Amino acid sequence: MSPEFGHVALIVGLCLAVIQSAVPMCGTYFGAPRWMHMGRSLALGHAVFVMLAFISLTAAFLTDDFSVRYVAQHSNSLLPTQYKVSAVWSAHEGSLLLWSLVLALWSAAVAVFSKTLPLVFVARVLSVLGMIAVGFGLFILLTSNPFERTLPFPPMDGSDLNPLLQDIGLILHPPFLYMGYVGLSVPFAFAIAALLGQQFDSAWARWCRPWINIAWVFLTVGITLGSWWAYYELGWGGWWFWDPVENASLMPWLTATALVHSVAATEKRGVFRSWTLLLAIFAFSLSLLGTFLVRSGVLTSVHAFASDPERGEFILLFLCLVIGSSFLLFALRGPAIRSRTGFSGVSRETLLLVNNLILITSTAMILLGTLYPLIADALDWGKISVGPPYFNFFFVPLSLLLLASLGVSVSSRWRHTDPSGLRQKIKLPLIASILLGVLLPVPMASWYDNSGYAPSAAVTLIFTFWVLGASLHDALIKTASGNLMKLPASYWGMLCAHCGIAICALGVGLSTIYGVQRDIRMDLGDSIILAGYRFEFRDIRQFNQPNYVATQAEFAVYVGGVLERTLSPEKRHYHAGGEVMTEAGIDAGLTRDLYVSLGEPLGSSSWSVRVQVKPFVRCIWLGGLLVALGGILATADKRYRRRRSPKQLFTGSSGRASYEK
Repeated sequence: MSPEFGHVALIVGLCLAVIQSAVPMCGTYFGAPRWMHMGRSLALGHAVFVMLAFISLTAAFLTDDFSVRYVAQHSNSLLPTQYKVSAVWSAHEGSLLLWSLVLALWSAAVAVFSKTLPLVFVARVLSVLGMIAVGFGLFILLTSNPFERTLPFPPMDGSDLNPLLQDIGLILHPPFLYMGYVGLSVPFAFAIAALLGQQFDSAWARWCRPWINIAWVFLTVGITLGSWWAYYELGWGGWWFWDPVENASLMPWLTATALVHSVAATEKRGVFRSWTLLLAIFAFSLSLLGTFLVRSGVLTSVHAFASDPERGEFILLFLCLVIGSSFLLFALRGPAIRSRTGFSGVSRETLLLVNNLILITSTAMILLGTLYPLIADALDWGKISVGPPYFNFFFVPLSLLLLASLGVSVSSRWRHTDPSGLRQKIKLPLIASILLGVLLPVPMASWYDNSGYAPSAAVTLIFTFWVLGASLHDALIKTASGNLMKLPASYWGMLCAHCGIAICALGVGLSTIYGVQRDIRMDLGDSIILAGYRFEFRDIRQFNQPNYVATQAEFAVYVGGVLERTLSPEKRHYHAGGEVMTEAGIDAGLTRDLYVSLGEPLGSSSWSVRVQVKPFVRCIWLGGLLVALGGILATADKRYRRRRSPKQLFTGSSGRASYEK
């Protein structure tokens, strides 16, 4: 396929998106079922043409068509095939095309899997998704065309893909992250459709909940993969840096997590209706804000894609248009759909409300810390840096509060929970968690060469054991009476996700408290003892690969005089661009990671070396995957696979029941 074919396909896709945004919506107001039915066909057609454009750009990378400017800037003839494919979304233009493709696929999925929903409602949802597609389609074609040529004198070879991106992390992380980011557009469209129809109840929550869960699962996996990628690829040994672009993905996730819990309460009890709608709007608005931060050039980050003010102005205008119109519609229609269902102060609804307040407060804190330096700079208040001390100071206490509420909520009941019964349920896991949390840091201090008893480790263990113990205790109580098969998949998904959060918190706390690191100069034959492990620098050698030359060291790791592992950190010099990259040598384990990375050469056989022992750091990503698994289990609940025939819901302004079919 030629790049021109891809360009034309993108234009056709935009035209279909324009029609998709207008015709089905007009059909809901003029009482035209045929117009409303067109929404599904238009969504599928739009997905086909955006897919063709994406395939055309991929073909240009695979055939080394350096007459395409984007290919010449981000590929090279020596680049391995798998990285030529991932290079398609490695920079601004291609990643935006991937964003548009993912949006088109989500719209197509709604068109295919919403046949049991009222026609009026589906038409409005697809129209809203079409409007979003129009905005991104115009952005690509007007400011970020990936098919632009460099004729008549194209370069003989490309500039090469950034060596930092020549990794499996680029293959996996952006697609999963975008599936989550863009997937939040579906609950957003559901919310706007509900506001337009002025009808919102438990049925809406039941229809919307699987889409929310799926998008949240993708976003969870994407963030987890990004943390893992940064840990092993950058050579720093860190897993989160409170980078503004990292924050741009965390904020939608926190809001989406609040939405997952709020929509569950809306479905079960009909409460928090307006709040759930507002969260759906907030979550997608924050994903658009993340797009603006990454692509506008207003911040400097290793993750940022673009620094073109024209592009930033376009996204800012689109962001203001989407957010402004959404909140205006909510202000006009939201008060009419307030919940009228009551609940007591000791109930699952109350605990879910507390959960939501903690998550939204965390989001607001991160948003303030991310945007304040930009605002201060724009107002000439000077250059201000907001770093980890600020975020840790606020985020850690809020996280502990969240863990405390999770342990109680699993044992609570809807509407009202008997306080004495609740105390009886939580007494055993609470006592066990306190005892384990207080006692375990005593031996751990000697295991990890710590100077003494660590109170912060005790706090971490108490709260994590509290969530794990309360979850397992509740599961034992429910299964003891022989009701194992009667428990819904959503219950097991909740337990899995809560345990995943606790395991992730365990990894964060213990790796931070007990992790040890040394940056030293080492010659061949030198050794260093760290946390009971002896690292010996045994060898240094070079070898060639198709697109780089590697200098590889060999470190032998001994425990009690016995060889435990051999680590092989590298320094890679890439041929095309001349960049030098660090590849850490890591021995991974559930209870500890051994981590060695090479710095700069300091002589003929001397190197600057970073040696780290990181206890329980793998629990961070294991916990993230368990959280995602919990979302998958909740989505698999059989209630969402039943075919239903809703009556007298979302019938449109004319109220004709025939529109529902």
